[in-house]
Formats: sequence, structure tokens, C-alpha cells
Amino acid sequence: MTPLRIKICGVTNVKDARACAELGADMIGFNFYPQSPRYIEPEIAGQIVERMPRSSGAVGVFVDASADEIRNTAKRAGIESVQLHGDFSPETCRELAREFRVIRAFRTEARFQPEDAGAFPDCDVLLDAHHIELRGGTGVTCDWSAAGATLPFTRFLILSGGLNAQNVAHAIAAVAPHAVDVCSGVESAPGVKDYRTIEKFIAAVRTAEC
Repeated sequence: MTPLRIKICGVTNVKDARACAELGADMIGFNFYPQSPRYIEPEIAGQIVERMPRSSGAVGVFVDASADEIRNTAKRAGIESVQLHGDFSPETCRELAREFRVIRAFRTEARFQPEDAGAFPDCDVLLDAHHIELRGGTGVTCDWSAAGATLPFTRFLILSGGLNAQNVAHAIAAVAPHAVDVCSGVESAPGVKDYRTIEKFIAAVRTAEC
């Protein structure tokens, strides 16, 4: 059985990135959405990526950016995986998938249908909670039943939205995702990671796998 992958998003400095990696994170996310409180400049992200262990992959988070903007930012940051939130067509995702690992993000709002993920066979899929203003890092739990129903339509499902050390085991049991993604659930403030909380979160994930 392949171990569940763990992604920690919204990292803003090298100390936190290295701590996340050392504690067991498989993927570390950098937010390139200017309106996010966890926004990071691509050049700063690039400096962090250079100092991260190779065991943890870097993921760039984008919201409604053009393909050219994504390419340019990812190149400046030295990132090979991109997570796309917003109105991205299957054609754009297919184009970007020739150059990057693409994670297509969906929000479990009323209009979302699990089969929507099937239009993106070249992508991994991340499911997050719906928020009227924010894109990710909201602390709001997504619809786990919708997430579970999405599983047959994607090659790799990442569960996000309001996860923390207290509920992640229940989420894993309910959805059976390939990976879990946490942001605000392991922070003391937006963009500031709490290492003890990260340790508890990762321990809860690994216990849930047993």
C-alpha cells in the first residue's frame, strides 16, 4: 500500500519549509495569489526551494492566472508542480501538464459535481471547501461525501479544507484520498507554521493509515 502523501501549504519562509520537510511533509505549497495573506514573491520562494530537501516537492498555488504567468512564476521559483484554482479549462490544464505536474483544484460548492473532475485526466485533483471570498486556507471543512464520490473520476485525489490533527483521521476514513493538504490547521497565524501542531497532524495521518 502506497503511503498517504501529506502536503503543507502556505509556507512563507525557509525555516518553516525545512521544518515541514524534516517532520515528514511530502509536498510544500507556496501561494502566488497576491490577495492571499500567505502570498510569497517567486524569487523568495525560489531561494527557499533551493534550500529544501529533495524529498519534499514544491508546489506553486495559482488563482485565475494565465498559462504564461504560471510558466514565468514557476520558472522564477524553480517549481515543477502547479496547483490551479479558478476557471481553468481542460485545454489549458492539458497544455500545462506537458511541462508541470498539474493539480486542478475544485471547491465543493453547490454547483460542483464529482464527475467534473473527469474532464481533467492529465491532472491530479484537489478538493477544497467553498468560501465566498477566500481561495484556500480558510479553515472551512469541505464536503467529504462529495470528495469520496469524486475518487473514481481522478487518478490522484488530494483532500483539503479545514483539516487538522483532530479531524484528519475521520476525513481519511470517510474519503480514502491519496493525499491530504493542510494550511491554517497547522498555523499559529497566517503563514506562520506551528511545528508541534504539524507533528501532531502528521502523526494523526500515519496512525489513520494503520
